[in-house]
Formats: sequence, structure tokens, C-alpha cells
Amino acid sequence: MSEIKVPVFPESIADGTLVEWHVSEGQQVNRDDVLAEIETDKVVLEVVAPDDGVVTKIVKQVDDTVLSEEVIAEFEAGATGTTGADDSAEEATEEAPAAEASKPAASSDSEGNFKDQSPAVRKAAKESGVDPKQVEGTGRGGRVTKQDMANPTLKADNSIKSDSGRPVAESVGERTEKRVPMTRLRKTVANRLLAATQETAMLTTFNEVNMKPLMDLRAKYKDEFEKRHGTRLGFMSMFVKAATEALKRFPAVNASIDGDDIVYHGYYDVGVAVSSDRGLVVPVLRDTDRMSMADVEAGIREFAGKARDGKLALEDMTGGTFTITNGGVFGSLMSTPILNPPQTAILGMHAINERPMAVNGQVEILPMMYLALSYDHRMIDGKDAVQFLVTIKELIEDPAKILLDL
Repeated sequence: MSEIKVPVFPESIADGTLVEWHVSEGQQVNRDDVLAEIETDKVVLEVVAPDDGVVTKIVKQVDDTVLSEEVIAEFEAGATGTTGADDSAEEATEEAPAAEASKPAASSDSEGNFKDQSPAVRKAAKESGVDPKQVEGTGRGGRVTKQDMANPTLKADNSIKSDSGRPVAESVGERTEKRVPMTRLRKTVANRLLAATQETAMLTTFNEVNMKPLMDLRAKYKDEFEKRHGTRLGFMSMFVKAATEALKRFPAVNASIDGDDIVYHGYYDVGVAVSSDRGLVVPVLRDTDRMSMADVEAGIREFAGKARDGKLALEDMTGGTFTITNGGVFGSLMSTPILNPPQTAILGMHAINERPMAVNGQVEILPMMYLALSYDHRMIDGKDAVQFLVTIKELIEDPAKILLDL
């Protein structure tokens, strides 16, 4: 018999929350199968099986707070058990039909409604207020899965209550309300953003950029680029390279404040804000001055996939000297991005819209994008901030300048 423990947390993380069990007691698993997920302030960690065997006892339940190296389950290597919750349910039904018939009817409280469901389904039921017994299961043997519980057409059941005894969903005709606790990551993001507005002298400057030269360049070479490098050519890589060049010219924008000291970074690590189901995360591209555009595109694509699957590691989001966020992918025309401390500046990209512009005394319809640079005025003067943003504008409107180092 051995113990399944929480992974060792980095020094910056005190504890975590057990958000999901992928197995049940008595279930047989294979080596490296994911047993549980633990959410921390920054990332979601997976707990895997150390060997082939059986999870004999689950010590910590969903939503419990866990510490580094704390025991969450007991495990017996080499043992055999059921192959899953579906099999155990089917076997129990086949072996003891009489006993099943003699059981009292399930009560109307939350445990009576879904105590025989998997941990993931129980958690989804408590959060959504949906009775699993009213859901048509698509799993093996007709069992309800976590994906089934995500069906948006289901009606809330008032009989399901949270752990505190308070309904998570209340129905009054067609008017419903749902109360769910914030995830640990969402709370951390909220606290950091609030601290950024309260503890920095944040100011935003705007400019607009003509995207036509960059769009023409992309249209001309995107097929050849993808064939050569195996990744698509997007706009983000050019903005990362333009921002890196601008950071070289304005070291204050690449600096950070540490107490009463100014830290000037001799490297360029650019964070790219990514929206995920769990909240906003900012994975970091390291040494962007040494990266090619293909490297940048591949890195962003990899981070997007990890964020979507909840696979971002702590080291993916540690550090960073500057951040770029692109609200344009959601249709934002203009916004004021919030700083990502201890960084002192963040660049906001927005939607590309065709607008009439005066060019050499003539009116032309051009694809234009608003750019926003939020910066900490304690560190960066307005002159440097404006010139930094103008530099990015000029490099985007004439991409050859980046190649020629002009």
C-alpha cells in the first residue's frame, strides 16, 4: 500500500484546491493515468498514478484545500479492481438485484439525487443546479458524464443545494439565478488586477496604425510561410517583433519597479495574454529578440493549445518584462488594458476596421487598428510612452524596417 500525494508546490504557492477526481475508489488505473486535478493560484496541476494498480481509498474530496505533499488517496500497486465507475455500477446491479429493489427511494436532497454519480458529475451538478437524473446520459451504460452536465438546455432543479445548504440555482418561472464560488485562479486574477489599479500610477496613450502593408505582406507570403515553417503566419508575431525592437530603444518600458529600486532587464520576455475557460493567463515567450517570426507563431500556437486544455505549467507564466493583449479577436474597437505587475507597460491590440483616411490629400478606405499602451507613470514618462507606441506604429506600417534594423 502506498500514498498518493499532492505535487510539490513552488515557493510562491501556499496551497491548492482539489477540483476534480477522474477515478473512484476501487477503480483500476494504469501508470501515468490522471487521477485528479488540483487548481492553484496560477496553474492546474495533474496528479498521476505512480504505477499500475488500484485507488483503494480517496482521502480528500472535491473542493477540499490541500497542501504541498499532502496525502489525498491510498494506492495499491499491482492490484486489480473495477475498470471504472460504469463497470462497478453494472456489476452491482447484476449481482444484487433483490438488494437494489429493497433500497429506499432516494431523498430529494443533493446527496439523494446524485450520490451514485462520478465526482466530476457531482461537482457539475452542485455548480449548475441540474439533477443528473433528469439528464440523458451518453456514457457507457447510459451513465451521465461531465459533458452531459454541460448541456445548456437543461432546467435547474431547486432541490439541489450547495455544501452550505443554500440553493445554487433558484427558479421563478423562466427567471433563474445561479450562484457558484469563484475558482482560485479567477480570484487571483481579480486581486491582481485590482492591485494594479490601486498601486500604480497607470495611464494610457493611444494611436492608430494602418494595417494594409502588413495585411498585404501576409496575403503574399502566408502559404509559402506555412509550407516552409509548418505554422500559420499571423499578425501577432509581427507585433511581438515590433514591440521587442521598441523595447530595445526605450529600456524604461522594459524595466520594473522593486520597492524603491528600478530593475532594467537586459533580456526581452514578452507575455501574450490568453483567455481560457479558467480565466486570463499570460504565458511568456522567452528571449523574443532571438526568436524568428516562425518561432513566435509556433510558441503562441502552443500556448493557446495548452491554455485551452488547462496544461499550462507554472514556468510557462513566470517572469515576463512586457505584455501584449489582443482584444480585437473578440471585436473590441478600443480599450485601456490593465498593467500586469511588476511590469510597467502593456500593449493592447484591437479590431481591424476599414475607415476613410486622408492620404496625400486624398480620401482612401484603409484597414485601421487602434493601439493602446498602458504604462506606470512612476517609471515611464509620457514622452517615452508616446514615442514607444509611435515606434511600434512605424514598424508595423513599414515591416521592412524590422528586417533592415532601421
